[in-house]
Amino acid sequence: MFNELLIEFVIAGVSSFALTAILSRCIIPILVAKKAGQPIRKEGPKSHFSKQGTPTMGGIAFIMAIAIVLTGMTIWYAYKAKQSELIPMALTMALAVMNGMIGFVDDYRKLIKKDNEGLKAGQKFLLQVLAAVVYVVLLKLIGHIDTALHIPFTDIVVELGIVYYIFAVILIVGIVNSVNLTDGLDGLASTVTLVVSVFFGAVALTYLVPSLNLISAVTIGAMLGFLIYNHHPAKVFMGDTGSLFLGGIAVGSAFLIDEPMIIFIAGGVYVFEAVSVILQVFWFKTLHKRIFKCAPVHHHFEQCGWSEVKVVTVFSLVTALLCAIAWFGL
Repeated sequence: MFNELLIEFVIAGVSSFALTAILSRCIIPILVAKKAGQPIRKEGPKSHFSKQGTPTMGGIAFIMAIAIVLTGMTIWYAYKAKQSELIPMALTMALAVMNGMIGFVDDYRKLIKKDNEGLKAGQKFLLQVLAAVVYVVLLKLIGHIDTALHIPFTDIVVELGIVYYIFAVILIVGIVNSVNLTDGLDGLASTVTLVVSVFFGAVALTYLVPSLNLISAVTIGAMLGFLIYNHHPAKVFMGDTGSLFLGGIAVGSAFLIDEPMIIFIAGGVYVFEAVSVILQVFWFKTLHKRIFKCAPVHHHFEQCGWSEVKVVTVFSLVTALLCAIAWFGL
């Protein structure tokens, strides 16, 4: 079975890479024509002002590529009468797409309709919670998860009962938004997610998990294809459309092996980005002081004199190290 999964991994990954590269090249001119340019926050690093107007919503390209490839692989599995093995993958893809749609509506209203507010924070949050609830309930109904939570690096399994669902929903919404916060430098979210997906791909091939195998393969291929245009200096950004979609993929991958806690380790950079924002806001409101020069934390390192390329490289290497550690926590 390993050889079969490996072949499917390569086919799905290469196909996703090629489609993402082609679709990105086609979509960028359309985004430019629609004037879907990235606005730059005044309080952000001054070096980012040159990015003003760079087309965003580029995540549409890799979402389409991933959807096309996974549809093709599902047809192949149906031909072999093994389509039931991909039900968890389909649910995870649905979670990612629902979050991507939330991001798309927000991006569209802000960038195309020029509505500065886009979706209100409360609206986005409620929609994300709804998507998470549906995902967790359906995974439970098909028997893919239970209410027992494994603690990484131990043999301890805690039975949470109904509390598990609350934990799962909070985790999903939290990671999805953490990936969104990570998308602040050229190629940062793309590269970090690439590394995380390599980790989950290795897990899928080791433990022979078809759903995770395909999800990881197409995400790796898509990130490599997108980085052709998203590396510094970026020709296109993924927007909330892409980052929220990737958040669903990242956290969903952990649920595909019923090890939700492992995303805290493998996706430690995502978590660090979110925590930096929370601490910055809390500290400023309570003590009127800042912990970081700028938040999310990748901007802090920029303000310390690091180049974008250095931040992306270091954060990606840290992610690789965290993924290696996470391997021993399974």
